[in-house]
Amino acid sequence: MKVLDLDAVRAFVLVADLRSFTRAADALDTTQSAVSLKLKRLEAHLGKQLLERTPRVVRLSADGNAFLGAARDLLNAHERALGSLSVERRRLALGLSEHVAGSDLPELLAKLNAYDPGLVVELHLGMSAALLTQFDERRLDAVFVRDEPDDAPRDDATVLFSEPLGWLATPDWLPHEGEPLRLALLAPPCNVRAAAIRTLDQAGLAWQEVFVGGGVAAVGAAVAAGLAVSPLARRVAPRGLIDVGTRLGLPALPESRVTLHTRVRDPRSVETLRLMASGLGGGG
Repeated sequence: MKVLDLDAVRAFVLVADLRSFTRAADALDTTQSAVSLKLKRLEAHLGKQLLERTPRVVRLSADGNAFLGAARDLLNAHERALGSLSVERRRLALGLSEHVAGSDLPELLAKLNAYDPGLVVELHLGMSAALLTQFDERRLDAVFVRDEPDDAPRDDATVLFSEPLGWLATPDWLPHEGEPLRLALLAPPCNVRAAAIRTLDQAGLAWQEVFVGGGVAAVGAAVAAGLAVSPLARRVAPRGLIDVGTRLGLPALPESRVTLHTRVRDPRSVETLRLMASGLGGGG
């Protein structure tokens, strides 16, 4: 009887989910070459090619697709077996900025659950400033927030990636002639709001607030309805919106950084955070 290496199976599932050896290695806190070696040994053990490797893309082979479901079941069964010996389920209270959470959040949560079924995730969506306050008050174990260039630096921030903001609107949106630029913005305090207003003021462009949202979903809906233009990252915007900044001659918005603040120390939860960070980084 062939006995499977659980670490190799876990590496295979992560590569399949993230479509990347690099991101899987980050999630496992190891190197890309170590993940590749695990996968090659697993393929040799099974006598099947599980992945089709190209310089740019990692795809599952037909055998890999057939094996993936059973691999997930094996990992889940392993976690359930360990959990049956534990008196208390682990809990992780996370904060995720609405300016970071993309439309693929359901898929990301599914991957977290598949990787660590014994973990209870308590997820709070909100604005970066409020989430950082809750983190400092020790109400959250870790937060993923958006950090603007002019924000005061914090020693506990780990930069995950940077991405541009855009002036997003419907493809046919035009400003009202003779009126200031119509904006849909989040209610303060909001770092993205502040950066956008500062950019317009420095360029000497007049603007007016025509919609104020209590969340990114509300602002996105207003923009999709054609009410205004809004400074947003593409990852959080409704489908169909485009960057109209160049067409309207608007000043470029500064790139902002997505950062992680955490006090998590146990290895299993640290790996869960790495997987989430990798998933967010691949989302847009």
